Order: sequence, then C-alpha cells, then structure tokens
Amino acid sequence: MEFAPAQALQALADLLASPQEDEDEDGDGQRQAPNLGSVTPGDIAGGGGGGPKPRPAATTEVKSGNSKEIWSAEEVPEGCGYEDAWDTREPPEYEILFRQQVGAEDVFLGVSRKDPSTACCEDMLIKIQLPDTKASDIVLDIQEKVLDLRSPQKKLLLHLPHPVDTKSGKACFLAEKGILEVILKMKRELDFINFA
Repeated sequence: MEFAPAQALQALADLLASPQEDEDEDGDGQRQAPNLGSVTPGDIAGGGGGGPKPRPAATTEVKSGNSKEIWSAEEVPEGCGYEDAWDTREPPEYEILFRQQVGAEDVFLGVSRKDPSTACCEDMLIKIQLPDTKASDIVLDIQEKVLDLRSPQKKLLLHLPHPVDTKSGKACFLAEKGILEVILKMKRELDFINFA
C-alpha cells in the first residue's frame, strides 16, 4: 500500500480540526475550512483513487395527508393543547383517591379475587379544592387521559394516572365545603382479568 505522507497528514489535520480554528483563518493563502462531508478516513490513506466520493443526498419522507401539517395526531400528546404559559391562575389543591365496589362476600369470605390494591379499583375519585367559587363558574372538560378545570381564580390541567371512560363520569360540587368531586370510571387493559 502506498502512502503520501504530506497529503495524509494534511487530510488528517483537516479531519480533526475544530470548526472554530478554520473560521479564524482568512482565505489569504492559508487553509480554508474543509468540507467535513467530503473528508472521510478513507481519504487519509490516499486509497480510493483521487478524491472524495460523493455521498448520497439525505431524503425526507413526507407523510400522506395534508402536507402543511407539521405533526400527525398520534405524535401530539393528549392535553398539550390546554397548556398556556401566559395564564397566571394558580392550580388548586387536589387529591386522587381510588374506589372499588366490594360486598360482604369480598370482605369476610374472600370469594372474589379483589385485594386492597389500585389494580382492583373500578373508579377514580378526584377531590379539587375550589374555595370562594360558584358552581356556574366552573368549566370542566374530561378527556381519556386529561382533566381540564377552569374557574375565575384557579386552573388545573391534570394528566390522569389511568385512562378513563369519558361518558360515564359524574361531578358534584359541594358548595359549603368548596370541593368539587369528580368520579371517573377507569378503563385499563387488564381490567377483564382483575374483575373476573
């Protein structure tokens, strides 16, 4: 194998040179910034016959559908459309509790396979503290994985720990305590096993 020492060292220096060094030097007879896309380790040894080989151009794959859309609906996480950095309302205090339906046969006889874990719970109870608020001022939107609550003083965007059934939820505002109770039925992948 034949080496050209001066060319090999210059190619190695061009390959390893930082971009800042090359920008500092002017074009008055001194080295110019190498095209990093054209210098490869194979060019250092001089093999391959006289210069850099052209690289294939990068291709971008365009998804079908509306070409003006930046993201598809699957790429955008649920609930991000509700977030507003300029909204200065405070989030209220809240508590998430899990409920399960048990009978005497579950408690005393252990007939079913239910245990005290959240895997055996059917419902999610969310208690939200909203003092000095009227029920007519509350706007509540429930999605499968997001609870969005707005009132004149408070704002809550809550990503739920489990997916819920949006059609079977209930909400009750206890005005004397200033608490909104939201009961949501959970729907999880393994519920058919846990509740069999």
